[in-house]
Amino acid sequence: MGAVKTKRMPRAVREQQMLDAAVRTFGQRGYMAASMDEIAELAGVSKPLVYLYLNSKEDLFTACIRREAAALTEAVRTGVRPGLPADRQLWDGLQAFFAHTGEHPDGWSVLHLQARTHGEPFAAEARAMREEIVAFVTELIAVAAREVHRDPDLPEHEVAGLAEALVGAAESLAAWANATPGVTARQAAATLMNFAWSGLGNLMAGRPWSPPEPSAQGTSA
Repeated sequence: MGAVKTKRMPRAVREQQMLDAAVRTFGQRGYMAASMDEIAELAGVSKPLVYLYLNSKEDLFTACIRREAAALTEAVRTGVRPGLPADRQLWDGLQAFFAHTGEHPDGWSVLHLQARTHGEPFAAEARAMREEIVAFVTELIAVAAREVHRDPDLPEHEVAGLAEALVGAAESLAAWANATPGVTARQAAATLMNFAWSGLGNLMAGRPWSPPEPSAQGTSA
């Protein structure tokens, strides 16, 4: 009997097939527990072929982080429609974020958990993705401030801080939503809007919350 011939496949398609298998394995088993044998078997290729295409387990994991980060940031950006009021843009962006993380739980696990907990350079890749999203949200908040106030008095560092807080809350809520059966992207987005936008809305309208003055009893000489 002759040798079994495998179907030839374009390199780019084969590589994405390997990355699909790797994201699933890393996301469900963790970086340390995942094996190249397991990834190769899931992808339907030989382990030497995985090494030929992606060099090492470290390079494979980095490629997974970069692919999933690019997909998430693209989903958020394309989900926001310019020209809408600021609250609608934020709403659309949050729905896109939670829809993507809900539809790709293994990819979100790779970005939110695995990449951050296994040192450099993996953590740096995850930080770069997060910084891009924070910058995008910062611009949304700055635009909202300009819409409400012709001469907005929100300092740049305060806008950046609000964006950091909002992204951090979205990340935590996405992890919770993925672990809680029945939570939809719309429900998660509405939860965060109710938590954040009432405060942001008051801030934009010139009604910021102010901490109470320190009492004489609570101050030191």
